[in-house]
Amino acid sequence: MQFGIFSVGDITVDPTNGTRPSEHERIKAMVAIALKAEEVGLDVFATGEHHNPPFVPSSPTTMLGHIAARTENLVLSTSTTLITTNDPVKIAEDYAMLQHLADGRVDLVLGRGNTGPVYPWFGKDIREGINLAVENYALLRELWTKEVVDWQGRFRTPLQGFTATPRPLDGVPPFVWHGSIRSPEIAEQAAYYGDGFFHNNIFWPKEHTQQLIALYRARFAHYGHGTPEQAIVGLGGQVFMRKNSQDAVREFRPYFDNAPVYGHGPSLEDFTADTPLTVGSPQQVIERTLAFRDHFGDYQRQLFLMDHAGLPLRTVLEQLDILGEEVVPVLRREFAIGRPADVPDAPTHAARVAATTAAAAATAGATASGDATAVAATVI
Repeated sequence: MQFGIFSVGDITVDPTNGTRPSEHERIKAMVAIALKAEEVGLDVFATGEHHNPPFVPSSPTTMLGHIAARTENLVLSTSTTLITTNDPVKIAEDYAMLQHLADGRVDLVLGRGNTGPVYPWFGKDIREGINLAVENYALLRELWTKEVVDWQGRFRTPLQGFTATPRPLDGVPPFVWHGSIRSPEIAEQAAYYGDGFFHNNIFWPKEHTQQLIALYRARFAHYGHGTPEQAIVGLGGQVFMRKNSQDAVREFRPYFDNAPVYGHGPSLEDFTADTPLTVGSPQQVIERTLAFRDHFGDYQRQLFLMDHAGLPLRTVLEQLDILGEEVVPVLRREFAIGRPADVPDAPTHAARVAATTAAAAATAGATASGDATAVAATVI
């Protein structure tokens, strides 16, 4: 499994002292958080994409390219790349470029976004959100897998004889996760292509998340990509930790109570009871996270949201120390126990290149021997 963090890049007033970071400070803080993630041994850093205040990460590839130059092992991802309002041509070229700069340490989560006004800003209609996601991704795949693309659809001008540059590194595009918290159509899309499905697992009770993941797993098998247990699942989570749970609750409460998303609503106690938010000791976080496997099956990626609601950078870095030193090592060990051998590992560029090379060699060998059955099996 892979473990990491994801950020939405919000600028929020610290309710304990009234300070509000500048855009410059928040952007620099996100970079510092990513570097800390690698330092403490995490696998993934993911940034959101937003084009409206109070968020700062409007250009994920710019930020991730900068982080790529300052890290060696961290997988660089997005917690949403807006497949609906971005041009698929631009996505194809930007993320292929990032893939080269990062030596393959790149994947992305495609999503529709949850900010309605963004659609008209980019000349799109929010009522077409699902249709845009479906059509734009179909084009994105062609741009990454075909040297020359001829295309005609509903939502953009046609392409004739177009080649996206640069081509994906080693001929293997970045791995794609389709992110959704409520849309079965997106789970279906992920299953159809055999891609990953990512649920941010922050706001909803487990029963809601179970339904979408179960649908994705069943449809993944339906389309012939493997068993339901072999589907590629990623989950989010939200934690705040101190050595003593009482200290964690006391310190986090003002941030929760004033958070832009859920502040002035349910109590902290009700929210932690009804959603995966865990505020307490490292052991409580370990136990709550391990329960995800009971709810959703064995999965491949676990990301945590830790830098939101006005939490100061110093506190976030302390949280990452706890996560990297006390929590993730135990999660790695415990999740490995009893994990079936046929459950795939988290996708990496190196593994996907090796699989592509092996499949091509098998196909070539079968073709040379005239074994049409073997050829068909390899292609499938």
